[in-house]
Amino acid sequence: MSTGELIQSTRRRLGRVGVLLDTRLDGPLPPAQVQREMLARVEEMGYGSAWTNEAIGGKDVFAQLGIWLAATDRMVVGSSIANMWARPGRTMHGAAAVLADGYPGRFVLGIGTGKAFQADAVGLRYDRPLTQLRDYLDQMEAPPLSIAPPPGAQYPRLLAGVGPKMLALAGERADGALPAALPPERIAAVREALGPNKLLIQSLAVVPDTDRQRARDLARIIVRAIVKRAEKQYVRTLGQLGFTEEEVTGLDDRVLDALVVYGNETVIAKRVGEYLDAGADHVVISAAATDLVTVTDHYERLAPAVLGS
Repeated sequence: MSTGELIQSTRRRLGRVGVLLDTRLDGPLPPAQVQREMLARVEEMGYGSAWTNEAIGGKDVFAQLGIWLAATDRMVVGSSIANMWARPGRTMHGAAAVLADGYPGRFVLGIGTGKAFQADAVGLRYDRPLTQLRDYLDQMEAPPLSIAPPPGAQYPRLLAGVGPKMLALAGERADGALPAALPPERIAAVREALGPNKLLIQSLAVVPDTDRQRARDLARIIVRAIVKRAEKQYVRTLGQLGFTEEEVTGLDDRVLDALVVYGNETVIAKRVGEYLDAGADHVVISAAATDLVTVTDHYERLAPAVLGS
């Protein structure tokens, strides 16, 4: 299968909307049986994909996604992200290829550079993340070692990032990008930096709550965690849309309104549609709660509206 065919096939399998199946509020990793049950519910709702993330020193994203793939029949699962500091590049490729071989067409690898403290935690140095990621991709593409080489299965590879250099690297060396926390007005610029034929999978934080103040309080927690990880980049990116540095770093209500959608099902479905209309191939909605059952309940409530968006 050519690269173009792989991208087109993945686009069809993903459909328009997926979900991030994490708590987002620092809850513990749910037992595997709870994850299986929630995955089955999400698949039954009709979502095209389910995603999970990875830090350092906790769960292994490939082990978790193996459980997810075994618990579902058709849905695509993906990493958003697999952290490059968690394993060498060859190991990243090998793990991805094993899942792709076991579940053809149902696994998407999202890779991210993580943060300096994560590199420090494993005795490595976070220095020039763009260069380091480029070198890491070289390692993934290096000839396999003679002992237990990975299968030759294909899988889509996406890079996380919001800046033009990272998006350009995704267009050059990957099958697409997985940006997070961008307003719909930025999607056209992301598509231009990425290229017309690559996958653009946009994450969208949602708070399905019609109490405006309560929803904004939760949105502020979500955005604080996102912006803190890449403050300079968000100051630059949102600055191009007229936001001041003080608004971004101070988490002004205007910033919250741009990066998180909150309200009823109709309001959330409308925002999802704005991303798709602007050029995103797939939108991954991300609800926050302290337990996975409540997160899944949110997705069940939203499904009729967002899947018809």
